[in-house]
This record gives sequence, structure tokens and C-alpha cells, in this order.
Amino acid sequence: MARSLQETHMAGLPQPQVELIPGCPRHVAIIMDGNGRWATQRGRPRLYGHHAGARRVREIVESCPEFGVDYLTIFAFSTENWKRTQVEVAGLMNLFRRYIIKETRALVESGVRVRFIGDRLRLDKKLTAMMSDLEVATQQNSRVNLTIAINYGGRDEVARATRRLAQDVAEGKLSPDAVDEETLPRYLDTHVLPDPDLVIRTSGEARISNFLLWQSAYSEYEFIDTLWPDFTREEFQLLCESFGCRDRRYGGVKA
Repeated sequence: MARSLQETHMAGLPQPQVELIPGCPRHVAIIMDGNGRWATQRGRPRLYGHHAGARRVREIVESCPEFGVDYLTIFAFSTENWKRTQVEVAGLMNLFRRYIIKETRALVESGVRVRFIGDRLRLDKKLTAMMSDLEVATQQNSRVNLTIAINYGGRDEVARATRRLAQDVAEGKLSPDAVDEETLPRYLDTHVLPDPDLVIRTSGEARISNFLLWQSAYSEYEFIDTLWPDFTREEFQLLCESFGCRDRRYGGVKA
């Protein structure tokens, strides 16, 4: 059986050399949908599905270097998810805390750098402190850049960025004439990340659900029927390979 990144590191062995997928996406973003339905199909509560989905994250993160994916961004909790039942929301927040506690050592040793995007003001202070600690603990890593979107919404992100930009204009730090489509991205949560090349949504739904609205202007999309807890590294590999066959023209045409 192939070693995980963590097992390879802890054994003191060099990382395996793999043949990267030609034309692989450098940055993949995933809308991890279908946890609740997965649990319901098995006669279990929705939180059971969320726990299964959290376990799936590790497998996909560990597979990224094999496929040449440097950046992985996952949609964990949206600004709209607060509308869910209090029990489910509380359970998800507890799951995030447990994930950080359980995975911190593995993430550090596997060379994964973790960042969080979204509005942290509504989140529990203990959770946000844990998020910040994880970011600091992994800030020297570069093998995989994992970005986790919590209390994130694309419209909310743009609104927050616009407020910061407007404040800089009001304070004379930025000229209104200097504001263009290259300016706003510097105020987004993702300002240190490249735009996603490929966005995947699991569970059969064909919508983007307010995820990375600005950043995904020229992303390729894959809407697949697989529920997130059933999404495997093999399916991930197939999607990355399929991406390599796409003709990305960014509004232009080939001569």
C-alpha cells in the first residue's frame, strides 16, 4: 500500500518521485457538497456525513503533490450555512475545532501550509485562535497550500474588500484613478493565492453557491454526481487529467 505524505516524512525517507499530469491545474477549488445526503442515505444524522467528509479531506490533500496541484481551496462553511439548524451549526463548529486538534501535527509534518479565508468576526473566539495558531504553525510549509473557507461568501468577501479599498481612498492612501480590476484583488481574502484553474462541485448540483466569485472568472468547472464522502483520489486524478485536455483561451482565439 502506498505511504501517505505523513508516513513518508516520519519514516525519514525522501518523497517519492511521481510523473506529474501534463497540463495539470495548479490551483483546484472544491465545493464539498453532499455530506448530509450521504448520511441520510445510510439512515444516520447529517453530522455523521460531515465527519465522513472531513476524513475525505486528508486523502485529497495528500494526493495533491502527485497530481501537480500546488494549491487546494475547500469550501467548508458558507455565510449562508448559518441558516441551518442550531444543532448542525454547533456540530460543524465543533468538528472544525476537532479537525484542527487532530490534524495539526500531520499537516505540519506533511509540508502543508494552511490558510483560512472568510469573515472571522462571527466565529467563536476559541476557534479563531486555533485557526490562527494553525496558520502560524504551518507558515514555513510549501509542499501543498491548503486554504479552508469558513464563514465565507464571495459577495461578502467583495463587500469587505471594497470597504477596505474605500477606506484607503478616503485616507489618501490610494487614488480613485488608480482603482482598476488589478486593484481590488489585493484587498480580497485570497490576495496571496493564484486564481483557481479548476473548480469542482460534488453531489450533482450545478451551481457555484457564492464561492470565489471574483477569482473564478476564468476557471474551468466540473460538476459531478459523486457525494463528497465518496470522492476518491482516483476520481480527483481523472478530473485533473481531463483539465489538461481543455483549451483555455481567456476570451481570445488561436492564430
